[in-house]
Amino acid sequence: MINKRLLIKNLLSHNDENSFYDKKQQINLSIKEGKAKFLKHICALSNANPENNSYIVIGIEDKENKIVGVDFFDDSNIQNLINAYLHNPPKIEYENVRFPRLQRHKVIGLVTIYPNHKTTSLLKNIWKYKRGTIFYRRGSNSIPFLKDNFELRNTNKEIVAALEINAKNNIELTLNGVFDFVNNHKTENNPKYKVFNEQFVLCWAGEKKIINGLIFFSRVDIELINEQVQLFFSSLDDVQIRYNKNSFIITEYILLGIDTNETHYPLEKTIINFKNNGKYNIVKEFLFEAPIYDEKILKTIFDNSNKIIAKIESKSSLSIKEQENVCRLPTNYLVCFLNGYLDAPNQLKKAKIYFKSLEDKTTYIKYKETLRVFRKIKYS
Repeated sequence: MINKRLLIKNLLSHNDENSFYDKKQQINLSIKEGKAKFLKHICALSNANPENNSYIVIGIEDKENKIVGVDFFDDSNIQNLINAYLHNPPKIEYENVRFPRLQRHKVIGLVTIYPNHKTTSLLKNIWKYKRGTIFYRRGSNSIPFLKDNFELRNTNKEIVAALEINAKNNIELTLNGVFDFVNNHKTENNPKYKVFNEQFVLCWAGEKKIINGLIFFSRVDIELINEQVQLFFSSLDDVQIRYNKNSFIITEYILLGIDTNETHYPLEKTIINFKNNGKYNIVKEFLFEAPIYDEKILKTIFDNSNKIIAKIESKSSLSIKEQENVCRLPTNYLVCFLNGYLDAPNQLKKAKIYFKSLEDKTTYIKYKETLRVFRKIKYS
């Protein structure tokens, strides 16, 4: 098994950006320009490496190669985005890799682009890139090519193989990973570990709570130590955890409702299956069924939320009641979106800077969690 933290260190230490490796401080898949640039790099790296893996490392300050980190990113079926916009799409995987010196909620994103032995091109127009365009990696640049002048070539197979071999996991790295996980979590978060099939070490932590007789966990953190990959992280959502001899099962719930009348709704189930041949796979099952609310009440909530957003944009003073309602904006817009108000995500994003500036970060955390749910629902 490859230790992904060690792989990232090898990429950063021994190679500048090249035809099999790129680094970014961040990516933004919520806007067309961000999606287009991400797809361009996926396309270019895939075409430059038809017989071996390529990588994008996210959370790296480019000039000084400094590890700064990004928020945990739930891939939310990101493969669907690749499949929708690329002809001969490669299989990709987005993983969240923990680095000890980063803040607890920060990770390094690692995108692995697997070889598909075919020429990849844009399936349809996006932003300023035209349908049919082929991108190719030349040094640190992703450049367009004409179909008639393009030929697949592979020049990095031995280099990438050597990097991956040097990033193989060992007992020392595994033990250090377990100790780091336990030491970085408070006692009340009850950090635990379990070994599956005598090979895989999985750690998890979370604040235990009992709701209507059922056990839930919040502030959940789950990490596959062998690969230093963070599999799940959530500050607010409630999660149920079960496991057996060969599987670890995470069921994520979201709390939805109007005012204080809120109910837990199952959102997604993630099953990690550990196999006897030294491999594992992750299966996700989308469970969510949107609750339906009275149309008149929803219209009132949507209009009142928009008024608060308009005041925030114009930097007008909020009334005491409006200040109290700010913390409910993420939930209210999510409820509205689920009932047909499709502009709700755009309205909510207008308040991002305001949420981030608040001394109490709860609303900003709710904002980020809500965007994650928007993304899950969209791609599922």
